[in-house]
Amino acid sequence: MDETPKPPLTRIQRENRARIREAALEAFTRHDLCGGLRGVTLDKIALVAGLTKPNILYYYASKDAIYSDLLENLLEEWLLPLKEISPDGEPLAEIQNYVRRKLRLSIEKPRESKLFATEILHGAPLTAATLSGYLKDLVDEKAALIERWIKQGQLAPIDPYHLIFSIWAMTQHYADFDVQVRAILGAEKTKRLPDEASVFFDTLCARLLTPSK
Repeated sequence: MDETPKPPLTRIQRENRARIREAALEAFTRHDLCGGLRGVTLDKIALVAGLTKPNILYYYASKDAIYSDLLENLLEEWLLPLKEISPDGEPLAEIQNYVRRKLRLSIEKPRESKLFATEILHGAPLTAATLSGYLKDLVDEKAALIERWIKQGQLAPIDPYHLIFSIWAMTQHYADFDVQVRAILGAEKTKRLPDEASVFFDTLCARLLTPSK
């Protein structure tokens, strides 16, 4: 087997890969009701990217390869805020900061959240190993940290796993149901959404997690 390291991508190659990923993200989320992956063809991705199908195949061996690359990059970015909850920080502030970062990701990148939701709704065919492996290990680690803070009297007693699940559900609602959120809030209130939602979640976490005196 030839294990010669591949040369680094040129600027043009990096730009084309990014262009393909952006086009694929748009195509996959636009057709998510058709099953995400099943509802999209390489021809559709090429059309959105403004490239030819052979151009696409130069960078990716298949549609599945593009989809997997998108999910891999998405999970890395989506899990970074959880990963960076620090045991050295003030517990309530660490959790509030995590919620704010998750909220910002959901508001700024709704398509990525919808892509992941579609993957999960279809049984996580490409991410099942990650969910039961890396993700489980990371959540176990942070749940143990929250449990330690609770035992030290720094947080009110609460199930750490359900706290994390609730944070995911609340923040990703703003991405997965963004059309509904905007319709209910209206244009003016939607402009204030990031700030107002952050204040709400800061208050919610403080009331839920501050220990009783």
